[in-house]
Amino acid sequence: MIQPGLVSITFRKLTPAEIVALVKKAGLAGIEWGGDVHAPAGDIARAREVRELTEQAGLRVAAYGSYYRAGAGEGSGADFSRVLESAVELGAPTIRVWPGNVASRAISEERRWAVVEDLRRISALAAAHGITVSTEFHADTLTDTNESAARLLLEVDHPNCRTYWQPHNGAATPACAEGLAAILPCLTNVHVFHWWPTSAERHPLADGAERWAAFWPHIRRAPGDRFALLEFVQGDSPETFLRDAATLKDWLAADA
Repeated sequence: MIQPGLVSITFRKLTPAEIVALVKKAGLAGIEWGGDVHAPAGDIARAREVRELTEQAGLRVAAYGSYYRAGAGEGSGADFSRVLESAVELGAPTIRVWPGNVASRAISEERRWAVVEDLRRISALAAAHGITVSTEFHADTLTDTNESAARLLLEVDHPNCRTYWQPHNGAATPACAEGLAAILPCLTNVHVFHWWPTSAERHPLADGAERWAAFWPHIRRAPGDRFALLEFVQGDSPETFLRDAATLKDWLAADA
């Protein structure tokens, strides 16, 4: 089953209570709470508050969107144990992380394997709490190409390390669909948006109907349940979010 939701950092200037109210108004089912503003890593009281707000509204915590960078986080002072503490308190089923801080084409084998080993480490730590770790398809990390993203999952080879998916900015639709198909057995959530050709050029989600029509058949074939999470909207506007939320719900209902 695919349920619609929102990535909270879409509205960094809104409070958790305001975000919950907006998601409820939009008729979505869950929220990925961001670790930079809304639920900072290690702030257990805030995590508890955010979880209660979410659940009292009849919504689910879809994930914890941390900004932990595997292979680089601990060395820069980011403590994964604090990330995990917040995820546990939130009741998040998965923790989103970035695999490194260097583009796949530029990273050395030594640094690549440091990312791999750290992903294995944090995946094992999270598994003890029944939480998965999910990488994000993101520029300047080891998931910035289809080939590197698929290779990374094979290298980590840990049952608790999984991945989000989103189309790479500016990449042709067939190439994006190919990359999605390659990681389906490990797919957790999906970030949904229509940016073209760069992330700075945001368009109504409905304008991406043809592009996303190539992705949904793959996503529906992936094992398990997941969230399709709206991430950023045109003009950072609640009104355009409500418009895009209606589009997303229509898409998900079309083949339900």
